[in-house]
Amino acid sequence: MDGTVLVADDDRTIRTVLTQALTRAGCKVHATSSLVTLMRWVEEGKGDLVISDVVMPDGNGLEQLPKISAARPGLPVIVISAQNTIMTAIQAAEADAYDYLPKPFDLPDLMKRAARALEVKRRAPAPKAETADRSNELPLVGRTPAMQSLYRLVARMMNTPLPVLITGESGTGKSLIARAIHDLSDRRSLPFVVVSPSDLQGMDGPSSVIARAKGGSILFDEVSDMTDDVQAKIVRMLDSLGENAPRIMATSQSDLMNRMENGEFRSDLFYRLSGVTISVPSLRERVDDISLLSEHFLARSERDGLPHRRLSSGALDLARAYSWPGNVRQLENAMRRLVVTAAEEEITRSEMENILQNQPAMEPLRSGDGGDKLSASVAKHLRRYFDLHGGVLPPAGLYNRILREVETPLIEIALDATGGNQAKCADLLGINRNTLRKKITELDIRVTRRRKLM
Repeated sequence: MDGTVLVADDDRTIRTVLTQALTRAGCKVHATSSLVTLMRWVEEGKGDLVISDVVMPDGNGLEQLPKISAARPGLPVIVISAQNTIMTAIQAAEADAYDYLPKPFDLPDLMKRAARALEVKRRAPAPKAETADRSNELPLVGRTPAMQSLYRLVARMMNTPLPVLITGESGTGKSLIARAIHDLSDRRSLPFVVVSPSDLQGMDGPSSVIARAKGGSILFDEVSDMTDDVQAKIVRMLDSLGENAPRIMATSQSDLMNRMENGEFRSDLFYRLSGVTISVPSLRERVDDISLLSEHFLARSERDGLPHRRLSSGALDLARAYSWPGNVRQLENAMRRLVVTAAEEEITRSEMENILQNQPAMEPLRSGDGGDKLSASVAKHLRRYFDLHGGVLPPAGLYNRILREVETPLIEIALDATGGNQAKCADLLGINRNTLRKKITELDIRVTRRRKLM
């Protein structure tokens, strides 16, 4: 790498790590904890690349992007942020950041993006959308890799004319994502029309829907439930779209490709709807987001005038262990009930247990002839991971990253099952005890908190 990089972050450790890594890579580095200093450097003509945090002691890094663009057109900016929400990713994209990475970030990945940024001319600035007032309305929050990939995909494609198919289980937030794509796009001032089969009845039904949309967005909610006759009407409707056509989106709980292959869904409609496919992960696929989402819902209840509540560690452990078949919507309802029923400010483990005892159990994942093999299940999740990148290859180093994500829960669960006994755990895994100890250290696994599974 060759060039001068300006680093702005209020975390001294991050400044030190980035300075050392970039210097070793051949770059000159200027690091600061002040946006004022960063802007002075930019205006003085220093720097070929900016790496900036969002929340700084003297301002918001995202708000500086238009000023950087005005002062130095073409200067790439990589945004890094611990505010891991869809709004952060979208605001970074709309403010024309070269790239966005959530904290904690993978240093080799950031270095590769920095190298590309130094070589590639930055695209022309895009108008900044007025989205700040909507941040509290979108419960699309998450720090897990799957959600961060989803945010970046939404940010990249929200202003493209491609149709969007949003898939996922009930309660994962499919309709919210569709609405967010519309409200944060350049069509936000135009109508957002949700279409049901009854809207398409009669000769004038489809044309009436198009007229109502006025070039905005049309959403076919749960399109997999629509009859073959309705599907045919949608095909003809989409084929009749002319200039100033509305953005077409659809949601589905079912695997439409599988239904199409089984003759249960029209192939011509499938290919008209699946320009970009967004797969929304279930809550049990992003367990690490349960704490963040719970805090969000408890805070929302407090803003609605309900008492302040927080989860005890025991209550959170139960929430993380539960399967949440109703996903984020079910979690929200459970938090609202706990706000009302909890006796004290801190929600106890027993109070969480009482709530979960009245919740539905997760339906078995296997059926009929025994269901999918483990390899088939893994393949499904890997395919979803690739799909989340919207036709763009995931960051390099995928092999080791996937192995690490499988290895960590495997060792954690094995330690749980053996009550934290490393000798038994090593024997269970079929590895040397010293190897297990090395893995525990490398993966930062806390052995002392393990409890034997009953």
